[in-house]
Amino acid sequence: MTFLLLPSLAIYEVVDILGFALYVTNYSLLTTRCLSSDCLAYFTINLVAASCVLMGLMASFNLAAAMLQVFWVAMSIVGILVRLRGRRSRQTV
Repeated sequence: MTFLLLPSLAIYEVVDILGFALYVTNYSLLTTRCLSSDCLAYFTINLVAASCVLMGLMASFNLAAAMLQVFWVAMSIVGILVRLRGRRSRQTV
């Protein structure tokens, strides 16, 4: 159905728009306190959003935008690992 409404968009553009939507949703949930910046979901959504935007850049590359997305991917992975380690250490105590 979506592809019928957006026939001129390439798959990269659709993935890019999905990344944008995830960023906006994640930030909105954080701002309205529906989601905490300490929860794993926040970093997971950021990781997926950054990955989608990075894939979207394959169609129209921009070095600064790519560097920003790589930063978000790296920091999201760090955030996920820190929270997973925190969970493990609390379970063993």
